[in-house]
Parts: sequence; C-alpha cells; structure tokens
Amino acid sequence: QVQLVESGGGLVQPGGSLRLSCAASGSIFSINAMGWYRQAPGKQRELVAVVLNGGSSNYADSMKGRFTISRDNNKNTVYLQMNSLKPEDTAVYYCNAKIKATMLDPQYDYWGQGTQVTVSS
Repeated sequence: QVQLVESGGGLVQPGGSLRLSCAASGSIFSINAMGWYRQAPGKQRELVAVVLNGGSSNYADSMKGRFTISRDNNKNTVYLQMNSLKPEDTAVYYCNAKIKATMLDPQYDYWGQGTQVTVSS
C-alpha cells in the first residue's frame, strides 16, 4: 500500500513563507510526476505545481516566481517552497504522485490527506 504524508502547513502573515513536504512510502517501484494542488473553500481543486522524475517543472501562472517545487528522488519526497504568500493562497494543499507499485502494475494517482495553509494578519 502506498501512502503520501504531508507536513509543513500552518498560519502565516501576508508576505511570509512556508515550506510544504510530502513523503511517499510503501510499495513503490517508480514515481513519475509529483505535484501539489490546492482547494480553497467553495472552489475547485487546482494545480499549483508539478515536477517530473527528471526534474522539469510546471507552475500555475499565479504561482510563478513565488513558489518553487522540488523533489528528492532518494527520499521519494516532494517539496513546495512558498514565498510572498497572499491571503488568496489560503487553501488546503494536497500532494499528488503518479506511482507504479511494481514493474508490472499500471501507474496510479495517489493523494495525500491535505494540509491547511492560512495566510492572514
């Protein structure tokens, strides 16, 4: 069984920074893309950023220049460094990973439980 465990959320003032972490564990043969999504109250879940196994990354336009996604393949962990946070960044942030449990298995999407990020003075 594969698990994604997130950490690093919390309350921060506007202009502040937070770093989220998400570690994948369990039966893992390979991990392709790892990414972060967020969902604010009353809104749909949206992509924040994604990083591929080779290190290339993509960001939602509103996060470019403020957020940085990275991953440590040795630790099966993805990070999201969030700087210059704004109140509109307040949301539950979810980790996502596309994982094959064994060489013969198809790739499945796995999700973390979510971590709350609140930006407020």
